[in-house]
Amino acid sequence: MGGAIHDKKEQMNYLHNRLDMVMNVLENIDPEEAGVAEIDRLLAMLDDIETKCKQFRYDWSE
Repeated sequence: MGGAIHDKKEQMNYLHNRLDMVMNVLENIDPEEAGVAEIDRLLAMLDDIETKCKQFRYDWSE
């Protein structure tokens, strides 16, 4: 994994890229074939984004 991101612009780019990844996964899920594993994967991705948002919020309040 990469190092810590402290620059606000880099943080926003990171979040943008992660959200793009979520959208890509959503667009490629076949609703006829998808199951609980796909939903769990999406939830895990969103949890990771939430964690990063909280870290970045802490950085921005300093």
